[in-house]
Amino acid sequence: MSSSTLDKAGREAPLTLDEPAPKILSFWDQSAFWANLGVSLFAFSGAYTVLAPNTQGTAQISIAAGILATIIGTVVGGLMLGAAAVLGARTGKPAMMLLRGLFGAKLSYLPTVLNIAQLIGWGTFELIVIGDAAEELFHGGPHWLYVVAAGMLTTILTVWPLGSVRLLRRFVTVGVAIALIWFYVQFFRVGLPDLRNNPGPRGGGPFGVDWNLFWIATDAALAVSISWVPVAADYTRHARSSRSAFGAASGAYTITQVVAYVLGLCALALATGDGGPYAPFLQVSLGALFFFVFVVREADQSFANVYSTAVSIQNLAPRIDRRILSIGLGTLITLLALRLNMENYFGFLGLIGSVFVPLLGVLVADFFLRAKGDWNTERDAPSRWGMVFAWLLGLSVYQLVNPGDAGVWTNFWVRVQDALHFTGQAWMSASLLSFLAAVLVAWLVGRIAVPRKPT
Repeated sequence: MSSSTLDKAGREAPLTLDEPAPKILSFWDQSAFWANLGVSLFAFSGAYTVLAPNTQGTAQISIAAGILATIIGTVVGGLMLGAAAVLGARTGKPAMMLLRGLFGAKLSYLPTVLNIAQLIGWGTFELIVIGDAAEELFHGGPHWLYVVAAGMLTTILTVWPLGSVRLLRRFVTVGVAIALIWFYVQFFRVGLPDLRNNPGPRGGGPFGVDWNLFWIATDAALAVSISWVPVAADYTRHARSSRSAFGAASGAYTITQVVAYVLGLCALALATGDGGPYAPFLQVSLGALFFFVFVVREADQSFANVYSTAVSIQNLAPRIDRRILSIGLGTLITLLALRLNMENYFGFLGLIGSVFVPLLGVLVADFFLRAKGDWNTERDAPSRWGMVFAWLLGLSVYQLVNPGDAGVWTNFWVRVQDALHFTGQAWMSASLLSFLAAVLVAWLVGRIAVPRKPT
């Protein structure tokens, strides 16, 4: 193999888990990547999940309270994301491979399968929202064509993941920043209503009576950040330092998600009920041009989901070429996006939070407090049932506080609430309580049962 071929290979993600990960992403490469992930069309179309954080979908908190919930939820979620990013930078291992050290090789397959399922869900939702946004932008047209085009672009980006990250830094980030500034200026020129008492387009109450659902709204915002936690190490394993990984993930992502969600909430304040969820963006001067930037850039979200799905599958089958997986997964989510819709988005967010918030708590407790980074991530890593118990306990705490809206799953936890005579209170945050419970139990289990080190 020639030196030029070696250099090219060393600047891309390895094809299998048997190959080392090159440490080539700078702080600015990573910042551009996370900043772009923080700006999503979900922040505009999904901002209503913060205003209506209940299963009936009626707006029950004001936009001002929604902004505060967004800030708190995103800051906390950003810190969690930063912690997950550090693990990848320190070990050089992808996210699901790290779970071998936490649960053992075989037991890591359970969260791996759950992660694959949620990433396929996220990737599908991204293509759906791109198709919906393009249809609104171009005033109709073949919805299937928009979805297929987005799926093809996603697949191309996924085949060259590190090149795509560097592409974001060089060309895309500046355009996104300009578009965000433009819409803020235009919305304030139009004139926003009083956000303290504005409940959005479907009714609600003033800021002073919103606290009964405030923490549920905060959990909804935090769940979006948390959705990236189980994939963060897939990218930060290529970071040059753990400090740059933490700073980029927690800082850049938090800033841009808050900016994007607040912009989405402002758009809701201006919504009149005429047109789709993106109408306020398209009605301002040059709105179509700058909104087109958001639509095209959204492909980086689906790209990140598809690439991480491929890497997660490699935890189950380490020697499969990620390029083959990427092409197959890109095709799969495109087909799913042509058949599904966004109706169950809020329930999907609740399930993500209940699974991965306590998982991160167990991970943090064991990696930072007990193991000090000394983990066995080999394929024969012994099973650690105590950590699985800590994880499931944290998941149970989340579901008891906030059962969400997930059909049969929610009905089961409502029955558990009734059996325990437990009722969630307004001050309870399902995310924070489940995270703290998982940390405490994992720390106690780690003190009692120290895992066998590899020979």
